Amino acid sequence: MTELAAPYGRRRPIPTKAASAEPVAAALPTRILVVEDDFLISLEMESTLTAAGFEVVVVGSGEEALASAAADPPDLVVMDIRLSGAMDGIQTALELFRIYGLRSVFATAHSDSDVRARAAPAEPLGWLVKPYTPASLLSAIRSALRSGSSSAG
Repeated sequence: MTELAAPYGRRRPIPTKAASAEPVAAALPTRILVVEDDFLISLEMESTLTAAGFEVVVVGSGEEALASAAADPPDLVVMDIRLSGAMDGIQTALELFRIYGLRSVFATAHSDSDVRARAAPAEPLGWLVKPYTPASLLSAIRSALRSGSSSAG
């Protein structure tokens, strides 16, 4: 079996002619990187997204987000703007976009025009204004995945 680079550098196995006797591996779940330093919010996000069938990785700082993306790039990032650590969410999203081409959905209480203008170079796939419901989180994620995959080609 060989590997095919999926959007954002994620490796997914694909069958080859030599491997045709092997069963074809099931598609990997969409991997979401949640960057949120509030434990209760991150726990709720992880629970909601996992129940919806996503693979979820949660980190609390920009530095951890960069390390996680380097180890195994996600398909999408859900980014809070105010984070613990030296980097805020916008700086982190800009770096993830610059280095890996990863795009984010910003989940934040801070979404005024100045914040949105600062984040614009990261080409965000959406804004989820806190407080939000689990249903609105899933809607934003699904919408971002649709629009992100249509622009990736």
